[in-house]
Amino acid sequence: MKQFLKDVLQDLGETPKRLNSKYFYDHTGDGIFQQIMNCEEYYPTNCELEIFQHKTTELARVLKNGFDTFDLIEMGAGDATKSSYLLKEMLRKKFDFTYMPIDISADMIGHLEKQLPEEIPGLKVKGLNGEYFEMLTHASQISPKRKVILFLGGTIGNFETNAALDFCRELRSYLQKGDVLMIGFDLKKHPDVIRKAYNDAQGFTRAFNLNLLNRINRELGGNFVLEQFDHYPSYDPATGACRSYLISLAKQEVCIEGKVFTFEKDEYISMEISQKYSVEETESMAFNSGFKPVNHFFDSRHWFLDTVWQCE
Repeated sequence: MKQFLKDVLQDLGETPKRLNSKYFYDHTGDGIFQQIMNCEEYYPTNCELEIFQHKTTELARVLKNGFDTFDLIEMGAGDATKSSYLLKEMLRKKFDFTYMPIDISADMIGHLEKQLPEEIPGLKVKGLNGEYFEMLTHASQISPKRKVILFLGGTIGNFETNAALDFCRELRSYLQKGDVLMIGFDLKKHPDVIRKAYNDAQGFTRAFNLNLLNRINRELGGNFVLEQFDHYPSYDPATGACRSYLISLAKQEVCIEGKVFTFEKDEYISMEISQKYSVEETESMAFNSGFKPVNHFFDSRHWFLDTVWQCE
């Protein structure tokens, strides 16, 4: 709670105002995001699921990378829907590995540790509840095995491009030469397809953004009037940046923990970026962060890329 408050006060005090998208995911936000993933316009989930469903054998072979035994670590595992196809295939091939899902949600880790061994008999699961790099350190402390990392869902797109490169460089510092990373990128495509994915007709994305204001009201004693803000998405095909904003519909003041923030009419809060990449840009990121791209896996429309990088 203290960190949430600190971040909100700092971010709304900046010019322009912003909020950190990691706070979208409270109980209500999780539910809305499930609706987003299931709506017709939101393509990334189904594109990546197609890769895991139809290219499972090749994925398993490439990720094993000749290791006799290894830890398969999924950063931001969620409910492991996509990776479960891979887990089943690796067990079918009698690979010797332990699945280590990392998630910030203790409830989700508890669910995975209980549910997955029941659904996938023989699977060894060691859940890691916490932040990515803290848990990667912990994984190395509890197991000396080679590491195969999954970072799926296009989550890397939630960073600005420079920050994404910094993230990959930091991730590389936790791994050994020869270790493997599979990372998902949402690719550049027709701008209309992308805009609709972040502005669905049923309004789930709008509700997802506004829910953060509701969370601030509920948990931090804020007094946002949600009806005084509107959701606005944009996509720039030149840069690949898809951004979401909340626009103030009137001149107004919002108070959070005694601190007053003034909003002008039409002033925006920057809420989220979902960066889109070309294949060439992903390869450049690999080389510039200490990895070597070794395989590309695409869905049938080439809208999404799961690329396998090896540590140099």
